Amino acid sequence: MSRYTGPRHKLARRLGISLDGTGKDIKRNFPPGQHGHNNRRKLSEYGIQLQEKQKLRHMFGLSEKQFRRTFDQASKMAGVVGENFMKLLESRLDNLVYRMGFAPTRPAARQLVNHGHFLVNGKKVNIPSYRVQPGDVISIREKSRNVQLIKDSLESRTFLPNYISFNDATAEGTYTRLPDREEMPSEINEVLIVEFYSR
Repeated sequence: MSRYTGPRHKLARRLGISLDGTGKDIKRNFPPGQHGHNNRRKLSEYGIQLQEKQKLRHMFGLSEKQFRRTFDQASKMAGVVGENFMKLLESRLDNLVYRMGFAPTRPAARQLVNHGHFLVNGKKVNIPSYRVQPGDVISIREKSRNVQLIKDSLESRTFLPNYISFNDATAEGTYTRLPDREEMPSEINEVLIVEFYSR
């Protein structure tokens, strides 16, 4: 199955979480559709785990195959599987471009990376899933410095995570370290995702 390209606002309302980080996509706090107001169904344990998995998958815009592959990689690493999984997702190039403020949303960051606007340690990388290592420097290509979307996004940036250092003069960001659990999305319960894949 390819990645989801349908209406993200409906998806956000169904999952009850803002997928783009702005909060604009869940103005109504009930699921979409004519029966959304009266949807009082109690989810089974499997349903709760599945919903949690779908929240994180759609938040990062991954296909099921990509998502499962990343989980399998996390399960082979030393440490807590759920936290490792979240760290691997946070280390994706498209996510870090979004976190640094080069793009207003993750889908926009994915598209900008696909179009080859960014360099990692001085080399052009156009693969959104590229895994950035701590210490790597992300910068804008010289030809892309006048892209209006990037300029507007940098001007409107309001937050920068502690695991990223940013030089406003050169518009370069450094991924200084892996994030701690409290610095990653708090609305996600990764334990349920681990349980889902451990069935």
